[in-house]
This record gives sequence, structure tokens and C-alpha cells, in this order.
Amino acid sequence: MRLFVSHKTQYDFAIAPHYGLQQLRLTPKSRLGHTVEDWIVDIDGGKVEAEFTDFNNNFTQLVRLHEGVYSLKITCQGNLDITANDGVLGAHEGFTPLWYFSRSTELTMPGPHIQNLLKPFSTDPDNPLDSLHKLSAHIVARVAYRLGSTGPDTTADMAAGLSQGVCQDHAHIFISCARELGFPARYVSGYLMMDDREEQDATHAWAEAWVEGLGWVGFDVSNQISPNEKYVRIASGLDYSEAAPISGVTYGDTGETVKVELRVQQQ
Repeated sequence: MRLFVSHKTQYDFAIAPHYGLQQLRLTPKSRLGHTVEDWIVDIDGGKVEAEFTDFNNNFTQLVRLHEGVYSLKITCQGNLDITANDGVLGAHEGFTPLWYFSRSTELTMPGPHIQNLLKPFSTDPDNPLDSLHKLSAHIVARVAYRLGSTGPDTTADMAAGLSQGVCQDHAHIFISCARELGFPARYVSGYLMMDDREEQDATHAWAEAWVEGLGWVGFDVSNQISPNEKYVRIASGLDYSEAAPISGVTYGDTGETVKVELRVQQQ
């Protein structure tokens, strides 16, 4: 499937920041079943100071805000050719060793609520892939998808305790549980083409786990599916903090507001 993505983020400041730096992970890479035909990132109100591939193999840009600026606009868009592959990415790539993805973080630490979630669950050592799909179903049956129920700093254990969350929380819970069960796992940021609309309010998130003999396999807990031809993968990491499409800091009492326009459509 050929997809077109247009993603615009605008920061407006009532008072110009003293200094601002944004880290962008907004550029997808070509990989198995995922071909980037063309892609641009345009910055208005800032300057790209550095570009590099980070330790998670994400293409990363550092953007410094212009002095005295009252608005920063970040626009990325392009065309991709995506082939359904049952969520399988295959071999591990990048600088980071596989064992790194078995360690917990502040957002994925398995506390008492994660432990309670795992109590009735067991894996089949002869069928790890099936076990992970069952884990995904187990999570969504106990943690309902509910917009506005959590925030970007909500941990996996907190969301499990609330029994509700959004795609970020589902991904963090899956990652926390998968690591407890012995599977290396990571967080993925990206785009999803919706069947009922083109205009969206935010990027999407899902998880990937390492399955011996297959490599990395994706699991979208919120939608109960492995990523297919409707998914565009842009970044990955131990958790949201390592895979956020845009993150950064501004200094000063700026009165910042953010507006996002996102469109994903079939070509």
C-alpha cells in the first residue's frame, strides 16, 4: 500500500523563549516491507544544528530556535510503500545490543499492578509468538482504551492500576510484561492510517518484542493487531522518552501553546 503522510506541529509563544532546543525523530527509514520513497522535514523558526543516527538507530535532528522567535513550525511529509508482513521486522539492527531491551525504565518498571496483571498469565515455551499475542489480548481486556485518562508521564504500573489508558500506556504495559516474561521489548512511535478518517490529532504508538527465529515482531495492543500495511514506523526505544517524535526544552515563561495537524492517506 502506498501512503502519504503530512505532519505539522506548531509551537506559539506569548513571550519569546530565552533559548530553545528540540530533538526530532520524525524521519522513517526503509526496512523490510517499509520503503521510504521521499521524505522532507521543514523547519520555520529554528535551525537544524546537528543530524545523526542515535543509539536506537533512529535518524535524529537537533533544532535550535531562532533568537526572539514567537513561533516554531515543524513540517514533515512524504510517500511510503508499505507491505503487510504480519508485524515482522526481522533482524536486530543498530548500535545497541539486544540485551539492552530487557532492562526496565522509570516508565516501564513492573510494580505491583503489573505483577497482578501477570499473575493469571502463563506463556507457552514452545510457541512464544502465540504467547505474546495472548499477552496483548490479556492486557487490553484489563486495561481499557480511554482518551484523556492518562498523561505522557504515566507509568506502565500506574496505567495498569487505573485499568485504563491510551496507546502509549498499552505499549508501556506490554513492554513491561514482556520483559518480565523474558522477552526483549521496545516502544515504537509512528503513524497509522485510519479507516474512518484522514485527519488525526496525534501520532500512534505500539510495541515490538524479540522472538527467537523471527526477530523483532510488532504488537499494537490498542487495536489488537500486528502492524500491517497501514503503519509507518518512525522511531523506537526502551520507552516513550527514547522514541518520542518531538521532545525538547525552552527556557523562559513563554506561555507555550501547541497545535498539531496530521494526515495519513492512501495514495
